[in-house]
Amino acid sequence: MSTSEQFLARVGIRYPIIQAPMAGVSSPQLAAAVANAGALGSLGLGASTAAQARQAIEETRALTDKPFNVNVFCHLPAQRNDGLETAWIERLAPLFAEVDAAPPTELGEIYTSFLHSEDVFETLLDLKPTIVSFHFGLPTREQLGALRKAGIYTLATATSLQEAQLIEEAGVDAIIAQGIEAGGHRGNFDREVITSQSGEYAIDERLPTSVLTRLLVQRVKLPVIAAGGIMDGQGIKAALDLGAVAAQLGTAFILCPESTANEGYRRNLKSERAAATRLTNVLSGRPARGIVNRLISYCESADGAVPRYPVAYDAACRGQVLVDTAIGDFR
Repeated sequence: MSTSEQFLARVGIRYPIIQAPMAGVSSPQLAAAVANAGALGSLGLGASTAAQARQAIEETRALTDKPFNVNVFCHLPAQRNDGLETAWIERLAPLFAEVDAAPPTELGEIYTSFLHSEDVFETLLDLKPTIVSFHFGLPTREQLGALRKAGIYTLATATSLQEAQLIEEAGVDAIIAQGIEAGGHRGNFDREVITSQSGEYAIDERLPTSVLTRLLVQRVKLPVIAAGGIMDGQGIKAALDLGAVAAQLGTAFILCPESTANEGYRRNLKSERAAATRLTNVLSGRPARGIVNRLISYCESADGAVPRYPVAYDAACRGQVLVDTAIGDFR
């Protein structure tokens, strides 16, 4: 039995395909449809409260009896800076004015990291989804130990060898190798975490999916899942040929009828504009790849620092017009 076949048997799926957990785009209907088709569906719950997480998991279970993945965010809490946040609001004010909308008067940390969300953690222990995956870093040792003790299979995103080695040392079951081509939020660990845990300065070499996948297959002992820029069967086969046990696809699922992507998002993704993407931190305060649009171009043209994630995201999410303007956040 190949390594890929062993992984498929372990998580209970037929095909080496994982639907990326895209917060704001994936839905119980999408995750269930993917699961019922023999692949691994996913719920993006990084921005969800415990009640919302419970509802999404229970809705998915009502639609499928197959395994699915639940994703959470493990970023450090934002370092707040009132002056910086006020300047950011002032920078965005002309965009709000263009659509006759009032800009926010202040920004907030619009959701809590899993690291400090005890109620979401307890919800996962109670409901015991088959798989839980982590983005932007790792949970605490206590959280990870409890999840694994509950029989939950765990995944974590790595964008570099440094991060993959920390994932392996922590005891996570498998690694998602996210290349620079990936849409939505790049899953980099916070630099402070890498420095404190490895004693090394964090380096993002911005490796493409093929290079990162092969590197991790060679250098770590955990199963590696390739992610980033994979859109079809040929791309999946290429990932498997590099030694990956499966491929994770996000953008490829956005136009599915079960996706919650709005019409503006779908229209942009089907247009020629979709060919021009950019990795930027102006949408949320963390690097994210999206279709170049008015919000990205405007914010990048001005000088000044961006508030820390997810505080900057609060501004973009305040007006629906800015949500529509900013390319959706498929993580």
